[in-house]
Amino acid sequence: MARYTGPVCKRCRREGQKLFLKGAKCYTEKCPVERRQYPPGHHGPASVRRRKQSDYAMQLREKQKVKRIYGLHEKQFRNLFEYAAGRPGVTGENLIIALESRLDNVVFRMGLTASRRQARQLVRHRHVSVNGTTVNIPSYRLSAGDEVALRSKSRDLDLVAASLEARTRPPLLDWLSLDEKRRVGRVVRAPTRGDIPLAAQEQLIVELYSK
Repeated sequence: MARYTGPVCKRCRREGQKLFLKGAKCYTEKCPVERRQYPPGHHGPASVRRRKQSDYAMQLREKQKVKRIYGLHEKQFRNLFEYAAGRPGVTGENLIIALESRLDNVVFRMGLTASRRQARQLVRHRHVSVNGTTVNIPSYRLSAGDEVALRSKSRDLDLVAASLEARTRPPLLDWLSLDEKRRVGRVVRAPTRGDIPLAAQEQLIVELYSK
């Protein structure tokens, strides 16, 4: 499947805020979104002076923002929304929880990588196991009690060591645990929306897809 390989800072500028797609560099470098506070492209500066966004535009931007934070394509994101809509409970919350339960996201949340992009690469290259079995599918959905570990030959990778030692590393979330020395983590319990530090209005995404 095709994957976006262009400048990730353009995506932050398009959404008008930091999406932290470059990991630790987003904390230590001055982001282009701060220097150029307008969308990329020839008409970017002019768009700042345009009239107030419509409801549809706000819904679309919220969907694009969340989709880019987690690194998904439209078909993947839509499939995940349909899964969330079929689950009992609030659809928007189900969607965010489903995104957080992806293997690549959990590897990132445990601090084993500095970004979700690195986590996806780590999984794809068969460095990660779930409950003792190697899994190379980033979208693999984890459940409470699942153990996530780096394979023995992958525990000393430079990117893993750098991520765990980074001063800007986010704190470990309550629904996860990690043994840094052994490079083994566990999903302690299923997350709730309140456990997830994501500044998003998921109801706007539900409204967009419900049209």
